[in-house]
Amino acid sequence: MAISAQLVKQLRERTGAGMMECKKALVEADGDIDAAVEVMRKRGLAKADKKAERVAAEGAIVVAESDDGRRGAMVEVNSETDFVAAGDDFKDFANTVARRVLDDNPADLEALMALKLDGGDDIETTQKALIAKIGENIQVRRFVRYETTGVLASYLHGSRIGVMVELEGGDEALARDLCMHIAASNPVHISPDDVAAETVDKEREILVEQAKDSGKPAEIVEKMVEGRLRKWLGEITLLGQPFVKDPDQTVGKLLESKGARVVHFTRFEVGEGKEKKQENFAEEVAAQVKGS
Repeated sequence: MAISAQLVKQLRERTGAGMMECKKALVEADGDIDAAVEVMRKRGLAKADKKAERVAAEGAIVVAESDDGRRGAMVEVNSETDFVAAGDDFKDFANTVARRVLDDNPADLEALMALKLDGGDDIETTQKALIAKIGENIQVRRFVRYETTGVLASYLHGSRIGVMVELEGGDEALARDLCMHIAASNPVHISPDDVAAETVDKEREILVEQAKDSGKPAEIVEKMVEGRLRKWLGEITLLGQPFVKDPDQTVGKLLESKGARVVHFTRFEVGEGKEKKQENFAEEVAAQVKGS
């Protein structure tokens, strides 16, 4: 049957797919637009499974918070390029996921992906449909959710770094200042007590080996090692770091002066720990020319 341009236009608006792909689906569905959508979904999800193998190390950190400020959720959603991460479809999906984390408190990533959205599909199916539409791998990577009777604050540095902090005591201004500090200074733990003993022992071994070449007596070497170990612990723990707004005092001293304690903090940075795809645009263009 003949497929009108108006029908193709309607299908494009519903699916975001290309004109020829829409026309083929309509022909296959004998002009039934709902059936054509189903054809494209099946075809798209198959393509999405292949795209899901590609590295997605760009993306965004998004935050959702309750109106009363007692609950907060932070999510990392990845894409292959920052161009896609800046698009409305990606942003809408990421914000929807963050809101569901906030409202439903899923136990883990698997439970999150199984949550149903307003349209009836679960998050995993919606993610695959978005992959098919955009043409890039999209992945919900990780999330955290806080609920407190204390003070909760979050901070986004653009969309690439996100921090959430829970305080006991203090106020929202202090919590937000700490969020900004954590974004900038990237502490690993709250205090030295939180650092695993084996991690400390390994660092001490390294420092001992480094100090052996100094030629100093053993008792001096021991003092050097312990001094450097304290310095290292200060660098990787929040309480030992110089506060970014006032480097003359540590975060620990700041909290003490405010009668506050950090209960939890989480810092997400887009793509951290992932091996990013190295683009070679000359090779890419050459391959396209050869293929055409």
